[in-house]
Amino acid sequence: MPHINIEIKARTAERERIRDILKSKNADFIGTDHQVDTYFKVGSGRLKLREGNIENHLIYYEREDIRGPKKSSVTLYKNNAGSNLKEILIKSLGVLAVIDKRREIYFIENVKFHLDNVSRLGTFVEIEAIDKTGTIGNEKLLEQCNFYLNLFRIPEEDLMAVSYCDLLMH
Repeated sequence: MPHINIEIKARTAERERIRDILKSKNADFIGTDHQVDTYFKVGSGRLKLREGNIENHLIYYEREDIRGPKKSSVTLYKNNAGSNLKEILIKSLGVLAVIDKRREIYFIENVKFHLDNVSRLGTFVEIEAIDKTGTIGNEKLLEQCNFYLNLFRIPEEDLMAVSYCDLLMH
C-alpha cells in the first residue's frame, strides 16, 4: 500500500547545528546507516534498492522535481539482506546509478530526518513528513515540513529539486 510524504532535500554545511536542534527537540535517534541505493532503469517514477544496516527496502516512488516541499507517493517492499532481489533487478532492468551514503536517521512523531554524507555529492539534510495511514493529510504534512525547514533556517538556494541519482548523473 503506497503512502504519502511531503519532503525536502537540501545541501547543508550545517549538519552539527541541525543535529543540535534535533537533539533539543528530543528527536529519536534511530542510528547511523551506511546505505547503498541502486537505482534501476524504469519507464516512470523511480525504483531503487536500499541496502543498509538499518533500512533494507525496494522503494518505488513518484515525485515532482521541484525545489522546496514536494509530494511523493511511496511504495516500500521490505527486502531481506542476502536475497537475490538485486541480481534479478539488475538482470531484468539494468542499473541507472549507485549512490553510497552515510545517513543519520531521526524521528519526531511522523517526521523523519536524514543527515546525509553522500559520496561524490557532499552533505545534505532531508525532511520527510510521512502519512502511512492516510489520516494526517497533505495540508498538515506541508505545515510540518515548512516548520522544520524554517526551524533549520535552510536557505532557498540550498533546496534540491531532484534525487541523488539525478545529481550524480548530471
